[in-house]
Amino acid sequence: MFLVITNVIILLMFGGGIYYFLNAYSYVDFYKRLETRAGIAARYNLDQDELTADAYKKIREQHLEKLSEEKEYIIKINPQLSVGGISEESKLPAELLQEIIDKGKSTYKNGNTFYAGQTYPQGKANYIVVVSAENYYSSHHLSFLRNILIIGLLLTLLVTSFTAYYFSRYIFEPIRQITQKVKTISAENFHLRLEEEENNHEIKELKLTFNDLLNRLETAFETQKNFISNASHELGTPLTSIIGEADVSLIKNREPEEYQESLKSILKQAERLDEIIKSLIFLAQTGYEGKRIPFETIRVDDILWAVKTVIDKLNPDNKIHFDFSLLPDDPRKLKIQGNRQLLHLAFANLLNNACKYSYNKPVTVSIGSSNSEVVIIIRDNGVGIPEDEIPFIYDPFFRASNTKYFEGYGIGLPLTRNILRLHQGTLQVTSVINSGTTVQVTIPLSFPK
Repeated sequence: MFLVITNVIILLMFGGGIYYFLNAYSYVDFYKRLETRAGIAARYNLDQDELTADAYKKIREQHLEKLSEEKEYIIKINPQLSVGGISEESKLPAELLQEIIDKGKSTYKNGNTFYAGQTYPQGKANYIVVVSAENYYSSHHLSFLRNILIIGLLLTLLVTSFTAYYFSRYIFEPIRQITQKVKTISAENFHLRLEEEENNHEIKELKLTFNDLLNRLETAFETQKNFISNASHELGTPLTSIIGEADVSLIKNREPEEYQESLKSILKQAERLDEIIKSLIFLAQTGYEGKRIPFETIRVDDILWAVKTVIDKLNPDNKIHFDFSLLPDDPRKLKIQGNRQLLHLAFANLLNNACKYSYNKPVTVSIGSSNSEVVIIIRDNGVGIPEDEIPFIYDPFFRASNTKYFEGYGIGLPLTRNILRLHQGTLQVTSVINSGTTVQVTIPLSFPK
């Protein structure tokens, strides 16, 4: 409604301004026409030179159109006759005659009839020459313009009203409904979604986008709840063991050997607790993209060899083999910008998992490169991951259902993915149950071609 009223006011001001100025200009222009005709009429009616008078008359007839109801008045000024008497004899307005006598010329309007007159001396006599006519432009053209403006205003009012109704019905009302629906969605009913519009593409797109946002928020919310639940369990288990072991040891005096066994158990659980806490802190730090981490130019194969060396010391039974068939000839295609310690940790997690979940069966590491990125593929022959559980492998503390006999906390893969994200890299995992897992890592090159 506000839009309609605003448009009407603007159009009224615009149309009124046009009409006012054209109307005023039509008066000025018409008076000039009458004054020109009055001057010419004086010359061809009163000029003593007949040739000159005839010339003005021909100009008048050939070049000046005949105005509507045009009349000429030639009045000799009689000093003995008052202005009122002249007005009665000539049927001209007394105000017009008086101003012509006083000022030498004047204009006057009576209804739609316009007058223009002037004095004209001829010999010893003075004459008043007046030309009158109806302003055809004012009476017809301006009336036509006024009608056009009125019709335009009504049409604009109609179109604006229809547009306002359309927007209110199909744009603003759905948005208002969306706003009301969104206000009802909270943490207690995250499952609610907006109903999709079938007849409005824009509103449908908006609702789809918002529903997609709600899906991501719900997933993040459920992941957070699951993370808190799992974290409290993982942290609570060693704490419970430590407290229980300490309580048992303090119930009564025991032999030194028994105290040593209790302290060993407490130490083992404390070390487990310390490892979990450090992993959680590191996971949170690597998930914060704004954290500044020093990068340098490093070769991926150097990192992998360093990881292999450490694993050989910790797990001498590993069977990690490198496949050099895809290794690029240009060493620049192995150089990346990264943090050596973080990448070492990421690849150590992947290779340790490959060895652990395959019972130290052969693990193949292939290194290749394109013109823009280096690719590392790690294949094992382990227990694999159930297909329906692969979407959850990056959730902190999540462990596949077939890994309960393997030690671990479910933090390695989320941590590795965060590290690779910091390096603008990607991590893709494919797996077949009881046949093994393939992990593909891609990292942008330092000097892409």
